[in-house]
Amino acid sequence: MTLLPPLGLDAPPLTPDGDEARRWAEQELTDPSYAVSEPTAIDRLARAIGDFFANLFNGQVEGGWGSLLAVIVVVVLIALVVAALLIWGRPRALVRSRTVPAGELFGDAEERTAAQLRAEAQASAAAGEWVDAVVLRFRALARGLDERGVVDAPPGTTVHGFARAAARAFPDAAAELDSAAAAFDDVRYLRRPGTAELYQRIVAVDDDVQRRTPLTPATLSGSLS
Repeated sequence: MTLLPPLGLDAPPLTPDGDEARRWAEQELTDPSYAVSEPTAIDRLARAIGDFFANLFNGQVEGGWGSLLAVIVVVVLIALVVAALLIWGRPRALVRSRTVPAGELFGDAEERTAAQLRAEAQASAAAGEWVDAVVLRFRALARGLDERGVVDAPPGTTVHGFARAAARAFPDAAAELDSAAAAFDDVRYLRRPGTAELYQRIVAVDDDVQRRTPLTPATLSGSLS
């Protein structure tokens, strides 16, 4: 009996027949490394969407509809943006739409709206209680600008810091705002007597800024110094 020599490093490579080659290929493709390299369903979907829009704006959509579809898509997107702005408005305007603002105002807890503070200031003035009238009307001035999103008055804000921030929004009223802050300081902290003149000083500047449009955007909020 003739013995075949053992296969070694110098043995020629085997040449499989067709069936054997196909079986080897199938075994090789079952290797997990091939599955990892295959694109996922999400990859294929993203590629399909990207190809669609690329063809759309390149005018390669079949039937000559590419340019028309591109215009339609742009118009729809613009309409959605405009509708969102009309329905929801600017984000800051939504934040400022609270009916009753909350938080500290010039060292005291204050939950009342600007309208409520103005009404109470007017009632105090009618009763001749000028200290309360001055304090309440200046708080109404600050709360009103806060509600409009023009100037924030976070805890720790001083009246003069508020006046400086408000003056950046209403530069023509800078002197009047500073004078109103001084009136508040006089009666609230220095315990000086309130007067009708001090009250009317704050009323005038509050009424003035209510009618004005701020010259600076709402992003001034938080810039108090």
